[in-house]
Amino acid sequence: MTDQVTAREYFIQGITRDGKKFRPSDWAERLCGVMSCFGRSSAAGPHAHMQYSPYVRPMQVGDVKCVVVDERLRQIEPMAFDFVLNFARDNDLQLTEACTIPDPA
Repeated sequence: MTDQVTAREYFIQGITRDGKKFRPSDWAERLCGVMSCFGRSSAAGPHAHMQYSPYVRPMQVGDVKCVVVDERLRQIEPMAFDFVLNFARDNDLQLTEACTIPDPA
């Protein structure tokens, strides 16, 4: 069995540091939509459709909307990585450094 290195991720929670729910309610989808160009697309032209980047994706944790940012984005596009984390800081959102644990096979 080989050891796998789990990528570190940042969880931006839709809760401000003082406990208020962040608005608008679709903030996570909007932020991920802006970052959607930093991903892979199998279709082009008129049959293409938007896909969230594998490096910046929305997630619901309980009743809290979150955006999960993969640290590998820093290597691909440092300015995009800084943009997303600065969005969290500028809006006083809770930011947690962690990693997603894959489901057992």
